[in-house]
Amino acid sequence: MIYALIASLLLGAVMTLGDFIWAALHLPHRVAYGLIHGAVMCLCLGLAVGIRAERPVAAVVAGPAIGVVAAAVFYALAPALRWGAMFPAWMLLWILFALLQRRLDARESLGPTLIRGVAAALLSGAAFYSISGIWTRHAQWSIALQFAAWSFAFVPGFVALFWRRAATLPATSASSVPRSNGR
Repeated sequence: MIYALIASLLLGAVMTLGDFIWAALHLPHRVAYGLIHGAVMCLCLGLAVGIRAERPVAAVVAGPAIGVVAAAVFYALAPALRWGAMFPAWMLLWILFALLQRRLDARESLGPTLIRGVAAALLSGAAFYSISGIWTRHAQWSIALQFAAWSFAFVPGFVALFWRRAATLPATSASSVPRSNGR
Protein backbone atom coordinates (compact mmCIF):
# COMPACT_ATOMS: atom_id res chain seq x y z
CA MET A 1 0.00 0.00 0.00
CA ILE A 2 3.04 2.22 -0.22
CA TYR A 3 1.89 3.17 -3.72
CA ALA A 4 -1.44 4.41 -2.28
CA LEU A 5 0.44 6.53 0.24
CA ILE A 6 2.79 8.01 -2.37
CA ALA A 7 -0.13 8.76 -4.71
CA SER A 8 -2.02 10.40 -1.82
CA LEU A 9 0.95 12.60 -0.93
CA LEU A 10 1.43 13.65 -4.55
CA LEU A 11 -2.27 14.45 -4.98
CA GLY A 12 -2.19 16.28 -1.65
CA ALA A 13 0.60 18.45 -3.06
CA VAL A 14 -1.31 19.09 -6.30
CA MET A 15 -4.47 20.06 -4.45
CA THR A 16 -2.57 22.26 -2.00
CA LEU A 17 -1.00 24.07 -4.94
CA GLY A 18 -4.48 24.51 -6.44
CA ASP A 19 -5.83 25.92 -3.16
CA PHE A 20 -2.82 28.23 -2.96
CA ILE A 21 -3.50 29.53 -6.48
CA TRP A 22 -7.18 30.15 -5.65
CA ALA A 23 -6.17 32.04 -2.48
CA ALA A 24 -3.13 33.92 -3.82
CA LEU A 25 -4.88 35.16 -6.94
CA HIS A 26 -8.15 35.82 -5.05
CA LEU A 27 -10.00 33.93 -7.74
CA PRO A 28 -13.77 34.16 -7.53
CA HIS A 29 -15.59 30.84 -7.53
CA ARG A 30 -16.59 30.40 -11.16
CA VAL A 31 -17.72 27.24 -12.90
CA ALA A 32 -14.88 27.43 -15.44
CA TYR A 33 -12.26 27.61 -12.68
CA GLY A 34 -13.86 24.71 -10.85
CA LEU A 35 -13.92 22.60 -14.00
CA ILE A 36 -10.25 23.36 -14.67
CA HIS A 37 -9.36 22.58 -11.04
CA GLY A 38 -11.22 19.24 -11.22
CA ALA A 39 -9.68 18.35 -14.57
CA VAL A 40 -6.13 19.00 -13.33
CA MET A 41 -6.71 17.01 -10.13
CA CYS A 42 -8.13 14.11 -12.11
CA LEU A 43 -5.36 14.24 -14.69
CA CYS A 44 -2.96 13.58 -11.79
CA LEU A 45 -5.26 11.00 -10.22
CA GLY A 46 -5.55 9.31 -13.62
CA LEU A 47 -1.78 9.33 -13.95
CA ALA A 48 -1.49 7.52 -10.60
CA VAL A 49 -4.02 4.90 -11.72
CA GLY A 50 -2.40 4.62 -15.15
CA ILE A 51 1.13 4.18 -13.85
CA ARG A 52 -0.07 1.41 -11.55
CA ALA A 53 -1.90 -0.27 -14.45
CA GLU A 54 1.12 0.31 -16.73
CA ARG A 55 -1.02 2.41 -19.11
CA PRO A 56 -0.36 6.02 -18.11
CA VAL A 57 -1.18 7.65 -21.46
CA ALA A 58 -4.71 6.25 -21.61
CA ALA A 59 -5.30 7.23 -17.97
CA VAL A 60 -4.00 10.77 -18.49
CA VAL A 61 -6.52 11.17 -21.31
CA ALA A 62 -9.42 9.71 -19.30
CA GLY A 63 -8.60 11.41 -15.99
CA PRO A 64 -9.57 14.97 -16.96
CA ALA A 65 -12.82 13.70 -18.51
CA ILE A 66 -13.68 12.07 -15.17
CA GLY A 67 -12.78 15.35 -13.44
CA VAL A 68 -15.07 17.36 -15.68
CA VAL A 69 -17.94 14.88 -15.12
CA ALA A 70 -17.47 15.02 -11.31
CA ALA A 71 -17.21 18.82 -11.35
CA ALA A 72 -20.31 19.04 -13.57
CA VAL A 73 -22.20 16.88 -11.04
CA PHE A 74 -21.09 19.27 -8.30
CA TYR A 75 -22.33 22.30 -10.22
CA ALA A 76 -25.60 20.57 -11.14
CA LEU A 77 -26.27 19.71 -7.47
CA ALA A 78 -24.87 22.91 -5.92
CA PRO A 79 -28.04 25.00 -6.25
CA ALA A 80 -29.88 22.51 -4.03
CA LEU A 81 -27.06 21.15 -1.83
CA ARG A 82 -24.69 24.14 -1.78
CA TRP A 83 -21.21 22.99 -0.62
CA GLY A 84 -22.75 19.61 0.28
CA ALA A 85 -22.71 18.84 -3.45
CA MET A 86 -18.96 18.20 -3.08
CA PHE A 87 -19.63 14.85 -1.41
CA PRO A 88 -21.65 13.09 -4.13
CA ALA A 89 -19.28 14.51 -6.74
CA TRP A 90 -16.25 13.28 -4.76
CA MET A 91 -17.81 9.82 -4.39
CA LEU A 92 -18.72 9.61 -8.09
CA LEU A 93 -15.12 10.47 -8.92
CA TRP A 94 -13.82 7.38 -7.06
CA ILE A 95 -16.38 5.05 -8.65
CA LEU A 96 -15.42 6.33 -12.11
CA PHE A 97 -11.72 5.85 -11.36
CA ALA A 98 -12.41 2.27 -10.24
CA LEU A 99 -14.10 1.69 -13.61
CA LEU A 100 -11.15 3.31 -15.39
CA GLN A 101 -8.75 1.06 -13.50
CA ARG A 102 -10.77 -1.97 -14.64
CA ARG A 103 -10.72 -0.71 -18.21
CA LEU A 104 -6.94 -0.34 -18.11
CA ASP A 105 -6.33 -3.68 -16.40
CA ALA A 106 -9.23 -6.06 -17.00
CA ARG A 107 -8.18 -8.75 -14.52
CA GLU A 108 -11.21 -8.03 -12.35
CA SER A 109 -14.89 -8.53 -13.11
CA LEU A 110 -17.39 -5.70 -12.88
CA GLY A 111 -18.84 -6.71 -9.49
CA PRO A 112 -15.60 -6.47 -7.50
CA THR A 113 -14.70 -3.31 -9.42
CA LEU A 114 -17.92 -1.63 -8.34
CA ILE A 115 -17.42 -2.83 -4.75
CA ARG A 116 -13.91 -1.38 -4.84
CA GLY A 117 -15.24 1.90 -6.27
CA VAL A 118 -18.02 2.18 -3.70
CA ALA A 119 -15.57 1.38 -0.89
CA ALA A 120 -13.19 4.06 -2.20
CA ALA A 121 -16.12 6.49 -2.47
CA LEU A 122 -17.44 5.84 1.05
CA LEU A 123 -14.09 5.69 2.84
CA SER A 124 -12.58 8.62 1.00
CA GLY A 125 -15.90 10.47 1.24
CA ALA A 126 -15.78 10.15 5.04
CA ALA A 127 -12.16 11.37 5.08
CA PHE A 128 -13.04 14.19 2.69
CA TYR A 129 -15.96 15.21 4.90
CA SER A 130 -13.71 15.24 7.97
CA ILE A 131 -11.32 17.74 6.31
CA SER A 132 -13.93 19.82 4.48
CA GLY A 133 -13.64 22.64 7.00
CA ILE A 134 -10.33 23.68 5.40
CA TRP A 135 -12.35 25.77 2.94
CA THR A 136 -14.92 27.18 5.34
CA ARG A 137 -12.78 28.08 8.36
CA HIS A 138 -10.69 30.93 6.98
CA ALA A 139 -9.06 31.96 10.26
CA GLN A 140 -5.58 31.12 9.03
CA TRP A 141 -4.54 29.49 5.77
CA SER A 142 -1.69 27.03 6.21
CA ILE A 143 0.09 25.18 3.42
CA ALA A 144 1.08 22.39 5.82
CA LEU A 145 -2.52 21.97 7.03
CA GLN A 146 -3.89 21.99 3.49
CA PHE A 147 -1.31 19.41 2.38
CA ALA A 148 -1.97 17.13 5.37
CA ALA A 149 -5.74 17.41 4.98
CA TRP A 150 -5.74 16.71 1.24
CA SER A 151 -3.31 13.81 1.57
CA PHE A 152 -5.47 12.34 4.35
CA ALA A 153 -8.58 12.65 2.16
CA PHE A 154 -6.95 10.72 -0.70
CA VAL A 155 -5.44 7.83 1.31
CA PRO A 156 -8.64 5.76 1.84
CA GLY A 157 -9.65 6.14 -1.80
CA PHE A 158 -6.29 5.02 -3.13
CA VAL A 159 -6.05 2.16 -0.62
CA ALA A 160 -9.48 0.86 -1.65
CA LEU A 161 -8.73 1.39 -5.34
CA PHE A 162 -5.33 -0.29 -5.28
CA TRP A 163 -6.13 -3.10 -2.84
CA ARG A 164 -5.64 -6.45 -4.48
CA ARG A 165 -6.40 -9.76 -2.90
CA ALA A 166 -3.46 -12.08 -3.00
CA ALA A 167 -3.83 -14.58 -5.78
CA THR A 168 -4.72 -17.93 -4.36
CA LEU A 169 -2.67 -20.82 -5.54
CA PRO A 170 -4.42 -24.02 -6.47
CA ALA A 171 -4.39 -26.53 -3.65
CA THR A 172 -1.93 -29.36 -4.10
CA SER A 173 -2.79 -32.86 -3.15
CA ALA A 174 -0.45 -34.95 -1.03
CA SER A 175 0.23 -37.29 -3.95
CA SER A 176 1.44 -34.45 -6.18
CA VAL A 177 3.97 -33.11 -3.70
CA PRO A 178 7.48 -34.42 -4.46
CA ARG A 179 8.95 -36.42 -1.63
CA SER A 180 12.45 -36.04 -0.42
CA ASN A 181 14.32 -39.19 0.40
CA GLY A 182 15.05 -38.02 3.90
CA ARG A 183 17.68 -35.60 2.68
